[in-house]
Amino acid sequence: MLAGGFGSRLYPITRGVSKHLMPVYNKPMIYYPLSTVMLAGITDILVITTAKDHDSFVDLLGSGEQWGLNISYAVQKEPRGLPEAFLIGESFIDRSNVALALGDNVFYSNQLGVLLAQAVERDSGATIFGYTVKDPERFGILSFDEHGAPVDIEEKPTRPKSNVAVTGLYFFDNRASQFSRELKPSKRGELEITDLIRIYMMEKSLNVSLLGRGSAWLDTGTPGALLQASQFVEIVEERQGLKISCPEEVAFRMGLISAEQLEQLAQPLIHSAYGSYLLDIAQNSGIDTSMVAESRQ
Repeated sequence: MLAGGFGSRLYPITRGVSKHLMPVYNKPMIYYPLSTVMLAGITDILVITTAKDHDSFVDLLGSGEQWGLNISYAVQKEPRGLPEAFLIGESFIDRSNVALALGDNVFYSNQLGVLLAQAVERDSGATIFGYTVKDPERFGILSFDEHGAPVDIEEKPTRPKSNVAVTGLYFFDNRASQFSRELKPSKRGELEITDLIRIYMMEKSLNVSLLGRGSAWLDTGTPGALLQASQFVEIVEERQGLKISCPEEVAFRMGLISAEQLEQLAQPLIHSAYGSYLLDIAQNSGIDTSMVAESRQ
């Protein structure tokens, strides 16, 4: 997970705290991509932070053992583009395939669990997630041939060829670090994720999973977007009585921790609505009214 950068679009509120540690309604922002990665069945996770924020992430997430995870940490000295994550994490990745989740993206879909499983099952190539937007000139936009295969990707096009934006969730085979090393910095001096995606596209090994109607993809990188994301989470959670991107619940539903372990995690939080929610799940685990838990995240 990439949680570096300076959060300059959120200044001045990010002068003293990483944007990825700020709340999206009732949970730290980083909980949302973390839960998404967990839903994909990934338990070995590298969190890439700034040097200044490193200790705060360790305090919040720890080793991940409490959720059945193995969380490691690395520092990005300064933002040099998203593909740098594959260079920083090269030894962590080793010979494995890899997923990259941006720390400020929130996903919600009743098909998310299925789409993530499909992405993980692919042994080669890359999988990215597309989302239909009404203002494509603000995003990295895909274009497709007559058969629906992706043929181009363009960053913030003035004349977009589609309205399918690339979201902040990517799955690559174990060539991602090698390809990233071969990339040249763009005019803004950074390695571009679009250039990495284009390599897989040119060899026709790029898969695009579309998040359809009933799905939400929220980028929380601006004050307005952060507020909208918080309002969205509040509305859904209050209406359903179910939480979005709750790592403790996801860990339990995925079989990473037991009901007893979930109850132990809930006890120190019992005076909060969050703790009461976890305790209720743990104590009523024999009556599972939420078999679709993973698709709600």
